[in-house]
Amino acid sequence: MEIKKHEKMDAYAIKFTVEENGKLLGRSYLYIIFNELHHEPYGLLEDVFVEQEARGRGIGTILLDAVIKEAKEKKCYKLIATSRHSREHVHEWYKKTGFKEHGIEFRMDL
Repeated sequence: MEIKKHEKMDAYAIKFTVEENGKLLGRSYLYIIFNELHHEPYGLLEDVFVEQEARGRGIGTILLDAVIKEAKEKKCYKLIATSRHSREHVHEWYKKTGFKEHGIEFRMDL
């Protein structure tokens, strides 16, 4: 038995930002990932962040809406978002916007 490594560049990221008067208020990333299981890619929402002083103004929702729209335009068959267990308010926000709990994320810090 042997392990073969097949390197491909079948993923890329799109960064979204919200700025006001030249100041960055928030950001998020949409990773578009292809694999051999589907013809369409899937999307991974990552690093949604809003500066502390800008929170409560709907900036996170603006970012999330932009990511969802882009994922649809890229024909993603699913969009994945992850969150730490302790961030229950984030979980509720995701659910409110149409995400559903699905599985468990496992992580290994390297």
